[in-house]
Amino acid sequence: MNNTSPTQSPILPVTMPAAGAMIAGDLGWAPIAITGSSPIGIIIFAHGSGSSRMSPRNQHVASLLRQHGFATLLLDLLTTDEQYVISKRFDISLLTARLAGALRWLRGQEGLKELPIGLFGASTGAAAALRVAAVATSSIKAVVSRGGRTDLTGPMVTRVKAATLLIVGGEDREVIELNQQTLTELTCEKRLAIIPGATHLFEEPGALDDVGHLAAYWFRNHIGSAMEKPHIT
Repeated sequence: MNNTSPTQSPILPVTMPAAGAMIAGDLGWAPIAITGSSPIGIIIFAHGSGSSRMSPRNQHVASLLRQHGFATLLLDLLTTDEQYVISKRFDISLLTARLAGALRWLRGQEGLKELPIGLFGASTGAAAALRVAAVATSSIKAVVSRGGRTDLTGPMVTRVKAATLLIVGGEDREVIELNQQTLTELTCEKRLAIIPGATHLFEEPGALDDVGHLAAYWFRNHIGSAMEKPHIT
């Protein structure tokens, strides 16, 4: 990393033990030109069913977060073989255990363990993120869900203390209803943000940029310094 230009975002492949497996991740560092020195925090990404750390959607959001001064850790919560097993994709307990294992690994890494931590979950990964936040209340400062199956969090949702932002596409009506119910159950600082015209995968032009800017504002407001609020309702 020391040979990287101050304007670049270096990506480092990592592996870590988590719940009976070695899982892979990509650790991204915020450009020095933006942060001045160390990142203002690190955001761990939990992907949804059938996805991986190679998801272009989460990679795009992670890139935007690095531009705002955060380090990012994108994870494969399932091994290569497990990704083909449908039941594993929806095993929220397993996904939660793997995410918790990644959190433990992060706490042991010099240069990273001191950073404030946020979680970004998509689809079923959002339920895993909320469950981890419900247990690791002193470690997780903020959570952002993108199109999350937050209903799969279960009763643990009431134990979440981290400030939680739920982002849903305006055309993703079933998930809007699920997230509205989650919003009523959360007892922490919370917000539901609906991006007009966006569908579940946020494939519409500009939709993922809106997700990234909303997430960056939320994380910086609860982890780092405040920034101007995006004009999205």
